[in-house]
Amino acid sequence: MSDRLDWAEAGRDWPNRAASRFVSAAGMRWHVQQMGAGPLLLLVHGTGASTHSWRALAPLLAQNFSVLALDLPGHGFTGLPAHARLSLPFMANALAELLDTLGASPRVVVGHSAGAAILARMCLDRRIAPQALISLNGALLPLTGVPGHLYLPMARLFAALPLMPRFVAWRARNPALLAQLLASTGSHIDADGERCYGTLVRNAGHVAAAIGMMANWDLSVLEEALPSLPTPLTLVVGSADRTVPPAQAERVAARLRQASVRRLPDLGHLAHEEDPQGVAALIVDVARAAGVLPPS
Repeated sequence: MSDRLDWAEAGRDWPNRAASRFVSAAGMRWHVQQMGAGPLLLLVHGTGASTHSWRALAPLLAQNFSVLALDLPGHGFTGLPAHARLSLPFMANALAELLDTLGASPRVVVGHSAGAAILARMCLDRRIAPQALISLNGALLPLTGVPGHLYLPMARLFAALPLMPRFVAWRARNPALLAQLLASTGSHIDADGERCYGTLVRNAGHVAAAIGMMANWDLSVLEEALPSLPTPLTLVVGSADRTVPPAQAERVAARLRQASVRRLPDLGHLAHEEDPQGVAALIVDVARAAGVLPPS
């Protein structure tokens, strides 16, 4: 069982493969995808995902934007420096270095789940200055209640066990486990998405990065800093999200002057994979309101 995904093998039928290339930055080799023309829009996936998460959304957005997507450190086909601590500051700084290497200054940034936290941190640190930040079921606040007292300690325990990623990857060969993981998001996605998540979760290196990210994730500092966010924030919320409580978006919006909430009825945590056309239309609408795109 390989600790890293092989692009020649696992990537041969990866979604939007023709848009893929590899870039060295921040001490690692990144898998990035770029397509379209127009104002630069950056897509950042969440924990345990990859560029495949945007497989249908990115080509739709490419009708209006130059779209840049990437695999986060240790995820998908992006490498990871030895002994890297997958904290929020590390992720934000590494992504900022990648953008510097690419000479990329995104005007709209879109983050799913933990990806929204990375982008918010980058905006707060003035590493990027977009005209709009769009959070898709963003994980912007610390988990509370049972999840906060159960998931984080479990992730830290798993991260301390070197063989755990291999065990999880081995267990994931059981299709029932993957189906259970996807169902826990509250979303119903297509067969291609299921195939890609299956490829990822059966790889020990990808699993190790996802576990390491959860184990090192501390959102308390971000929560304190959010009222100073300089970028207008649109919180897009799937009403059926079973991963990040939908009520969290209202808590965030109540603390920010430049924040609004847009709800997506009947969609779960992977709303952008369930309804890419609806989410694309929403993103274009936000970009027009921000003056990034001309009025329709």
